[in-house]
Amino acid sequence: MSVLVGLVRHGAHDDLGTWLSGRTRDIALNTAGRDGTVALAQRLAERGVTTITTSPRRRTAETAAILGQGLDLTPVPSDALDEIDFGAWSGARFADLNGDPAWQHWNAARGTAPTPGGETMGAAVARAMAHLDGLAERGGGPVLCVSHCDVIRGMIAHVLGLSLDNILRFEIAPASVSWVMTHGQGRAHVLTINGTE
Repeated sequence: MSVLVGLVRHGAHDDLGTWLSGRTRDIALNTAGRDGTVALAQRLAERGVTTITTSPRRRTAETAAILGQGLDLTPVPSDALDEIDFGAWSGARFADLNGDPAWQHWNAARGTAPTPGGETMGAAVARAMAHLDGLAERGGGPVLCVSHCDVIRGMIAHVLGLSLDNILRFEIAPASVSWVMTHGQGRAHVLTINGTE
């Protein structure tokens, strides 16, 4: 079976560009984030979405709740869509991380570089792709998966057959949706990336 899946990045929050929120800073959406998510729900109203699954982080859960209210659906939490476990980096300021050679290596070699006590990029992508496989096995109408920027980038790179080292070459904006068709057993194809309008 095949299922149409919208990969939704959570809405904007006050940490963006300043803090690596990770799993440590469980921050809420700001006004722009809430407004952007309401607008996304309005754009998705005619897509026939039947299910919303979401990372358990506050910013994703709030995004999913707004989408659920707009689409008359109750979001279902899924740890498979959680943020990357950045280990000791989680909750740090980007200004502090930028001087760390290990952080620089991570951003240049996402396919192989480790995090300090966290998970690899490959492990994060594997758990998220397994979630998509499960959706395909279940079948049904379109599904929204609310997750995080790099998790979504990693899934798209995986489906396109790109090295994870290249995920910083395309944007996944807050409150954007990227559509993929998943066929199960690791098979999928990308339809659109970073839809914001």
